[in-house]
Amino acid sequence: MKSRKNIVFLGMMGSGKTSIGFLISKKLNLEFFDTDQFIEKELNMKISKIFKNKGEYFFREYEEKITLDILKKKNIVIALGGGSFLNKKVRNEVLANHLSFWLKCDNKTIIDRIKNSSKRPIALSATNIELNDMIKLRSKYYMKAKYKVDCSGLSKNEVINKIISIYENKEINN
Repeated sequence: MKSRKNIVFLGMMGSGKTSIGFLISKKLNLEFFDTDQFIEKELNMKISKIFKNKGEYFFREYEEKITLDILKKKNIVIALGGGSFLNKKVRNEVLANHLSFWLKCDNKTIIDRIKNSSKRPIALSATNIELNDMIKLRSKYYMKAKYKVDCSGLSKNEVINKIISIYENKEINN
């Protein structure tokens, strides 16, 4: 099989990186990795528990190592954790060697999806103002992605078709 660039999804927690990434990997017959799920499996602990027991610093260090290891693989689809693209080493690797897609959703959609979710330790105790500030801060990094896919008002299938079209077009023209 011809080596193709990996597809990397980034964006806020709750933007659909895992579900969209998984479905695209099936359509393109590529292996799928979700870095958060991978970390949970490796440490046999949910992200919220890692944050609680070991702290965010430990999590971010481990996340960097795991993410950079996964990015070495070929012909895969990757869903990055919401905060991992803020890491300069991860961001530089993704931008230099992979096709990056920012799944952008409006703030209200994101907040509705993540607020009060025990799976999202950073969002659990945050106010809507704090979440809006986090979205604003992280968006400055996410906007560096090669492709921005505005998911507002689109169905999953519409988002998937848009991404596959970009991906196939990019691969044909390279």
